[in-house]
Amino acid sequence: MLVLSGVLCLGVRRSSALNGVIVVIKLAVIALVILMLLMGQSRVFFAMSRDRLLPPVFSVVSKRSGVPYRTSIVTGIAVAVLTFVFPLKTLAELVNIGTLFAFVLVAIGVIILRRTRPDLERPFRTPLMPVVPVLSVLASVWLMLNLQSSPWLRFAIWMVVGLVIYFAYSRHHSGLAGGGGSPRPGRGPSRRRATRASG
Repeated sequence: MLVLSGVLCLGVRRSSALNGVIVVIKLAVIALVILMLLMGQSRVFFAMSRDRLLPPVFSVVSKRSGVPYRTSIVTGIAVAVLTFVFPLKTLAELVNIGTLFAFVLVAIGVIILRRTRPDLERPFRTPLMPVVPVLSVLASVWLMLNLQSSPWLRFAIWMVVGLVIYFAYSRHHSGLAGGGGSPRPGRGPSRRRATRASG
């Protein structure tokens, strides 16, 4: 859709009707991206709560649909408040650098887990190991370095906030680190549904 809108922009700048179509396409793309980010972030909070990195209230799922509705509500409210407080450009820059940093961590984690936990069940295996993860890290870091200084400052502040939460709560309760027992399944109609909601 982004490619289509770009082609239309190049070829039909003088047509007001087609420009309107381009605007609609762009809005649809933005809406879809925001929806996917909201759903993904709520599942991240659910998984963190299930692993005891966040309070157990966030690991509750709906009895009817098996969806982690509490994290969805909290995420939606938080995003709505942020959009009223900060300019869209500021939020876009912060989301960009945060997403790129997450890509870096995931790519590094793939390399580490492939060596330290070769016995894990993997429905999907990254091809061309470790070339693909290394290229992912390099590409993400390069894009991060091309951002302005203000996103880096805000990113550093968010990192400090996250580290404070981790050392004040998560580190002492984490089931993965042995601080709070084994990770708990999502509370709801079934463990199977909870696992499906987190993925």
